[in-house]
Amino acid sequence: MQKIFLKISLFTFAGILLANISQAQEYGTGVGIRIGGFQNGLTVKHFISDNDAVEGILGIGSGAFVVTGFYQRHADAFDVDGLKWFYGVGAHVGGISKNNAGLMLGADAILGLEWVIPQVPLSLTADLHPRLELLNGALLGIEPALSIRYTF
Repeated sequence: MQKIFLKISLFTFAGILLANISQAQEYGTGVGIRIGGFQNGLTVKHFISDNDAVEGILGIGSGAFVVTGFYQRHADAFDVDGLKWFYGVGAHVGGISKNNAGLMLGADAILGLEWVIPQVPLSLTADLHPRLELLNGALLGIEPALSIRYTF
């Protein structure tokens, strides 16, 4: 009985140790600010697996308020530790008060690079965010942006 308990304890300890080592290599959630060509705001990214994340962006600018959601895939970039490229798809909804006031609704995509700074709980992101506005006449735009997130 004591040997079984010892084996279970060692197995559990090894599992916790491996989980902590792998957790230290990446982050689970990041919260920060996003500075973009059309809008600035808040960003929250949460990894749902090693390579998949969901991101929400709350953007404000030019008389508009927009909430955007993305599903993203991440992969290593250029053999640099902590550097990943990513792509994703999503949608946005919001409101605009200038000129053609009303509701905004559309489809979004994203392509970018993210660097998780070693030994510091921060990530830096540069991305391009093409979007198609559907309600206020078909309008296609591409927004470049930079983000900085506190990671945990």
